[in-house]
Amino acid sequence: MNTIALSQTSLTPLKCKSSLSSSSVLKARKSSTTTTTKCINNNYNKMSSTAKEEDITLVIEQQNQKSLSSSSLQSKFARAAVGASLALSLALSPTSAALAANGLPDEEVKVLCDAECVKSLDSIEMVTTPSGLQYKDIIVGDGEMPPIGFQVVADYVAMNEKGLIFDNSVEKGKPNDIRLTGDPESATVIVGLDEGLLSMRSGGLRRLYIPGDLAFPKGLASAPGRPKIPPNSPVMFDVKLLYIPGLD
Repeated sequence: MNTIALSQTSLTPLKCKSSLSSSSVLKARKSSTTTTTKCINNNYNKMSSTAKEEDITLVIEQQNQKSLSSSSLQSKFARAAVGASLALSLALSPTSAALAANGLPDEEVKVLCDAECVKSLDSIEMVTTPSGLQYKDIIVGDGEMPPIGFQVVADYVAMNEKGLIFDNSVEKGKPNDIRLTGDPESATVIVGLDEGLLSMRSGGLRRLYIPGDLAFPKGLASAPGRPKIPPNSPVMFDVKLLYIPGLD
């Protein structure tokens, strides 16, 4: 009950008629008392009802304020989330965002055989040598074929059997000088690469499928950006014979 509302409520005076007879006076007094009591009760009930309504109104207002505060807080969180998302999208350059969406690396790696070239490999005949080396000529060179003991200048991209690159002279921007021996014991590079270059002509591009026994007998340790090559595991080389010093 609201005591403030109760103290501010005025009671309307009751008017009761009297009679000269004592019995009438007694009845009148009883009637007046009863009427007064009823009036007081009625006024009290009205004031109680008013106080309860005010209390209910106050509770409703408080709940509305809490609801508004909660909605305002949720709105702030929503705006913050949108802002964070926008900041993240702006932080990525359009190129980086597009590449990330397609699961591609941020920078394009330079290779000798791109995606279109890889597709064309299906239609190129596979050649297998007596040692177990296999290769496909993507481009047949029109230059000289290197004699044993000669040095050649070549670019190559070395990959594991899953196609992950572990060495790339094209990306480094520096071709390799390789002396070809034709001898597994004295080869300056892995045996499969030495053999594969010996049967190429300058200007040619070839993919070598090198079996484990012609690759890395001790394997290669992993490094940042380079996968591990287990001992005697097969590898692939895309190799381009640029020229043969002294002949080209």
